[in-house]
Amino acid sequence: MTAPFASLDDFRKRLATQPAADSAAQAAATARNGQLTKPPGALGRLEDLAIWLAGWQGREKPQAAQPQVLIFAANHGIAARGVSAFPPEVTAQMVANFRHGGAAINQLSRAFGATLSVHALDLDQPTADFTQSPAMTEAELLAALAAGWNAVDPKADLLVTGEMGIGNTTSAAALATALLGGRAQDWVGRGTGVDDHGLIRKAQVIDAGLARHAAHLSDPLQVLRCLGGREIAAMAGAIARARAERVAVILDGFICCAAALVLWRAHPGALDHCLAGHVSAESGHARLLGALGKEPLLNLGLRLGEGSGAALALGVVQGAVACHSGMATFAEAGVSGA
Repeated sequence: MTAPFASLDDFRKRLATQPAADSAAQAAATARNGQLTKPPGALGRLEDLAIWLAGWQGREKPQAAQPQVLIFAANHGIAARGVSAFPPEVTAQMVANFRHGGAAINQLSRAFGATLSVHALDLDQPTADFTQSPAMTEAELLAALAAGWNAVDPKADLLVTGEMGIGNTTSAAALATALLGGRAQDWVGRGTGVDDHGLIRKAQVIDAGLARHAAHLSDPLQVLRCLGGREIAAMAGAIARARAERVAVILDGFICCAAALVLWRAHPGALDHCLAGHVSAESGHARLLGALGKEPLLNLGLRLGEGSGAALALGVVQGAVACHSGMATFAEAGVSGA
């Protein structure tokens, strides 16, 4: 397949020329919503979701029958610094579990009729330890962005991106610290279940990474190259491709939103086609969503990753679509309106 972009500058140009929502479709959906057999506003946020989705799909009656779930997996060099409660080989083991249908994301994807695909990204070649050098070369970053971009099905009507990668909550917290400021200790969380000493190690690793790459912290894509991971970059590429295809995205947890943060910092409005599926129990996620201006659909104390919270939120969006697109208007039902 032809590479979708030749350089990071080319990728930046793609972000700057993405399509906007269809205002005429939104207006038509709003007008239809006002005629449905219910009191005005009775379905609350479900009404807003349906109208929002109509704008991105360019039709008065949105659909949510062909959702796509993409799982990207990669390994991190910083895992060797004791930032996770699990060893790096768990990444490959979980990829096998995904492919055999045994993980939570498999069950949730099946429950909501989503097509699931798993993309393992050079598992035998972890990113570099970002306390010593950039996590990725520019070529490696471009390859990961392209992997995400090329994985999106343009025919999907909703997209969920998930991840697997031992050490990636540290990488995500490093991205958040670099791009939003504050102290590393304010962004790190327990991830796979590290103890208090593990939290301290994570913050120390991030501080060392920020110091090492201080000269690059003003450029979001360079921040991703220096501190990120292949699976995080792939999620960013997939989210950007979804915008190009006018496919709405349901964001998952802290790691997914860190990938989205890179796009948001690189170009204002880059996440207009995205909504937050849930707020996770990872300590920095609520703060990150606040910075992105995204109100989560669910708050269930999840912290699994894999796209699981966003996949569960698929049911909420599908409910919103079913009511909006399937409900009769007052005229169609022969019911007297207000």
